[in-house]
Amino acid sequence: MAQPALRILLVRHGESTFNVENRIQGRSDLSRLTPSGEAQAQRVAEALAGIPLDYVYCSPLSRALDTAHILLRERGGIPLLISEQLREIDLTEWEGLTFAEVKEKYPEEYYRWRYQPDELELGGRFPVRDLWQQAQVFWQQLAEQVQLDPRSERGSDPTHPLNVLIVGHSGLNRALVSTVIGLGPVHYHRLGQNNCAISVLNFPQGLGGPVQLESWNITAHLGQPLPKRKQGMRILLVRHGETQWNREQRFQGQRDIPLNATGEEQAAKVAEFLADQPLHLAFSSPLKRPWATADAICRHHPHLILRPMVELQEICHGDWEGKLQSEVEAEYPGELERWQRDPAAVQMPNGENLYQVWARTRSAWEEILTTTAAQFPEGTAVVVAHDAINKAIICQLFDLSPHAFWIFKQGNGGITVIDYPEGKEGAPVLRVLNLTTHLSGQILDCTTAGAL
Repeated sequence: MAQPALRILLVRHGESTFNVENRIQGRSDLSRLTPSGEAQAQRVAEALAGIPLDYVYCSPLSRALDTAHILLRERGGIPLLISEQLREIDLTEWEGLTFAEVKEKYPEEYYRWRYQPDELELGGRFPVRDLWQQAQVFWQQLAEQVQLDPRSERGSDPTHPLNVLIVGHSGLNRALVSTVIGLGPVHYHRLGQNNCAISVLNFPQGLGGPVQLESWNITAHLGQPLPKRKQGMRILLVRHGETQWNREQRFQGQRDIPLNATGEEQAAKVAEFLADQPLHLAFSSPLKRPWATADAICRHHPHLILRPMVELQEICHGDWEGKLQSEVEAEYPGELERWQRDPAAVQMPNGENLYQVWARTRSAWEEILTTTAAQFPEGTAVVVAHDAINKAIICQLFDLSPHAFWIFKQGNGGITVIDYPEGKEGAPVLRVLNLTTHLSGQILDCTTAGAL
């Protein structure tokens, strides 16, 4: 029996007393939601109100349970399924201590925690590695559960997936996402996670099939447009607004197609959303669609000088450019399916392959980081580019190859936030992926699919 299509709505619990006190919680159950945490949970409930839920899973720890109960307060009849596999990371020896106390009492272990999390050993255990195994067990159990449920027949249509809400914890949620997108325990700190942030995972062919991280760590529903940054530099990566060829699902590539009316509206909404953000540098692909999007942003920041970067142009689709998917399939039988299944193996006829795109985006990103670090080491740069380019940049943050091309979604007008808390040479942190709530007011990405 085939696995049903699934949409995973992943929520971290609301602010807790230990969060406020900057104490390590782990699996201890002494921490409780603060009034602010309860208010955050209510805002999540409102943000998800229009999305039907088929399953709701939760950690057994009180801060997650209380969050889940608030989320389900207005949804009668939906059972809350408690899973031991959704407990937070086991840091028993540190639980209740502040991070400052851990750093002072356990300097060597704290260093490994920060920079080699997969090597952290406490009490003969490797907590981060164990958390990854725990997450894998949860996914296996969920696959068995949904396959046996009669409702799974409805999930056979990828356009109407089963919706699964999971209420968990910071470390646990990172492990859940990492284990399905191919990130190991060494990346533990590379995914930022805020209280009551919402993330969305799509499994169009069911668990075990291809996965798409539609969005990560969305906080706009909490009245916090972008997560706060403690230190270092920040890059805002934006995809251009919609074009008519996006609407028609026609391959654009490097054809210089302008924004359509919807795209212009999206660009204006992106610009308005970022109007109060301090921006210090601006870079864009020179093609019309990203340039117009970037120009709209810069109008709210008249001090910015928009810099074109040829390396940020969209992938060259060669002979596919201007064609509909049906036309590509007719002229190049089997190649479109191969592009969707194994994109790294496809050489666009008279165009580029993804390895070439990886090389030029790596060069462009290095130049952006070098310029930002030299001029504004604590500042924010905005970069406006394209679907394939943005995906290549995000994949390379985690040393992922072109085989991972389809994992990270980039909607028209979507905003991705990448922080470098320890500067250019430090590890990047993906704080937000594909934020689109400023375009529609909805958590789910409602932008057009496009030809890619």
